[in-house]
Amino acid sequence: MHDLNHPNRETRLANLKKLKTAIDQGEIQAPQATGFVNNHIHTTYSFSPYSPTKAIWMAYQSGLTTAGIMDHDSISGAEEFIAAGKIINMATTIGVECRADFSNTKLSGRLINNPDQKSIAYVALHGIPHTQIATVKEFFAPYSAERNKRNQAMVDNINNLFAKYDISLGYEEDVVPLSMADEGGSITERHILYALSLKLMNKVGKGQALVDFLKNRLQLDFSTKIEQYLLDANNQFYAYDLLGVLKGDLVKDFYIPATTECPDITKVVTLAKDIGCILAYAYLGDVGESVTGDKKAQKFEDDYLEELFEVLADLGFMAVTYMPSRNTMEQLTRLKILCKQYNFFEISGEDINSPRQSFICEALAKPEFANLSESTWALIGHEIAATKDLDDAFFSPSTIAKYPDLNERIKVYMQIAKGN
Repeated sequence: MHDLNHPNRETRLANLKKLKTAIDQGEIQAPQATGFVNNHIHTTYSFSPYSPTKAIWMAYQSGLTTAGIMDHDSISGAEEFIAAGKIINMATTIGVECRADFSNTKLSGRLINNPDQKSIAYVALHGIPHTQIATVKEFFAPYSAERNKRNQAMVDNINNLFAKYDISLGYEEDVVPLSMADEGGSITERHILYALSLKLMNKVGKGQALVDFLKNRLQLDFSTKIEQYLLDANNQFYAYDLLGVLKGDLVKDFYIPATTECPDITKVVTLAKDIGCILAYAYLGDVGESVTGDKKAQKFEDDYLEELFEVLADLGFMAVTYMPSRNTMEQLTRLKILCKQYNFFEISGEDINSPRQSFICEALAKPEFANLSESTWALIGHEIAATKDLDDAFFSPSTIAKYPDLNERIKVYMQIAKGN
């Protein structure tokens, strides 16, 4: 009735307006606001079950107070996200996540926060001023073109692996239609694996037959919980659960290292400074059981975290973003100490790209993470101010001169966000 994932953007937004009207008229009960925030929601413009409009609706229905879009290598969903937020009266922030090349730093050859490749790290551009959206699109366009060449090559590798099972993917026929590439969205490894999941379900079937195929033919390893999901042929999230299994254990067999599609980190730093956004390192930390269900237990940057912060500071980073639900308190205490030492802005973000994930991070209710809700409102205030004038951005030279103390600056920009 109210299709928020409709192919047409204007129809999606119109349907959201109808839902908001129904709420205002008492036909639909409004959710209870929880005060929770989330600045790292992926949409269909990278990979997600949610259009920007539906992402806002899901955030609202979850009780979030604010929501932030964070797509891979694409900002094309941001304007819809902003518009949807205004319809539902939810404060929003916009950003882009990308992989950057750290080969020309002291971290060359290290496994940083990317499970698939050394020397490459995920970083986030938070609080992009709305006047700079076109500049961001222009920056990422050539890197997306290079990524698509590699995507095609990885599909070829998959076809070589699965030829003996009479399973093949067509990049243009099977993968591209799952994306929003025609509207500036990116195509990721998840799109490829989702397409492969659909092929496997069609060829092998669901339930025990597919579990046996994954275990005995592909020699994949996955948890008992995931196995139970896959044994349930009526599981509404079947393809996403299967994607998680494939991403966790199959990627190594077809992966091609990313090269030309990853900008050198110095170029990303320069972009962030030029457009007045907040560049954040995306902390992963050593992984035990993956919250998102698609990462194996693996060691990342924890062994050299102090050295990492030195490099980030030298490069000109301003912030760190992290998922409180993903790490132990010991990991996060250490991280927070380093953030304080280097005067880094702390940003929260629960990586939403699967229908099983909750938009709410319960850990944010702990007193130790109260600052993350405050920083979100400061981020919103920054975006409002910087959209009007880049000189008023949170980390502009003039703002730092006026409010050199980070905590004081956070309070000031919180007030901007809340209209005080």
